[in-house]
Amino acid sequence: MFPPQGFFRGSLDSFKEIWHRRELLNLLVRREIRAKYKDSALGLLWSLVRPLVMLAIYYFVIGQILGVARAPGMDYYAIYMYAGLTVWSLFQESVTSGTGSILTNAGIVKKTALPREIFPLTSIGAALFNFFVQLIILIVAVALTCGFNLSINFLHFPLAVIVILVWATALAFFLSALNVYLRDVQYLTEVVLMIGFYLSPIIYPWSMALPWFASHPVLREIYLANPVTLAVMGTQRVMWNTSNANPWPSYLAYRLLIALAIGLIALLLAQRYFSRMQRNFAQEI
Repeated sequence: MFPPQGFFRGSLDSFKEIWHRRELLNLLVRREIRAKYKDSALGLLWSLVRPLVMLAIYYFVIGQILGVARAPGMDYYAIYMYAGLTVWSLFQESVTSGTGSILTNAGIVKKTALPREIFPLTSIGAALFNFFVQLIILIVAVALTCGFNLSINFLHFPLAVIVILVWATALAFFLSALNVYLRDVQYLTEVVLMIGFYLSPIIYPWSMALPWFASHPVLREIYLANPVTLAVMGTQRVMWNTSNANPWPSYLAYRLLIALAIGLIALLLAQRYFSRMQRNFAQEI
């Protein structure tokens, strides 16, 4: 059940094992989705309630009371914000659920011999399902309001989603393994994600941060090194058609590609860490 110790060979064997168990992974994802909405009157509509409520609150408080929605170049502010919330929700749900996935499935982990990476991946699969539901609403809203800008910039969106998935998977592997030994990790992750939400331009435009970053260029580069921030802006650049009136970070596509390359390395490292730590999961649980 446990892969060899060689770095690349071990990772390759682990991913092959997961691929061979893909039908089981599919069943577990479906089970998690059904369990989440079991006996619910609204069913899958609940996957829209949280982001829509957040959208309404932030639109009213940040957009209307603080006046961000009335700032120059901020037409269709609700679209701008919902685009950011959609991709952020994918990351947040993947990492949060993935962190607790081993403990949540403790009974199966103790009794069944299978690649335990399946459990964090199940959480990410369920988060992807919710993401696609929210994405449909976003696409309809964009089509009915500002419309799409079908240019080469459209490639920012799939690249942004891939970056989110790679980094979310890496963090889910690492944190889920660590959480078995240090149970506070799950709660600390929620706090860090809450802070991280404001470190990306979701409820405020990037243009509002530019004057401050002008005198802090090092902090600007640190800010732009965040792969989630880059993914949020890549999504907004595609979905928010008035974005051409606002400045964007230079070389956004290249920054996303760099974030993806680093994320793939982080994913391999996280998987190897998970593989090493999983040997004692049954005893620690």
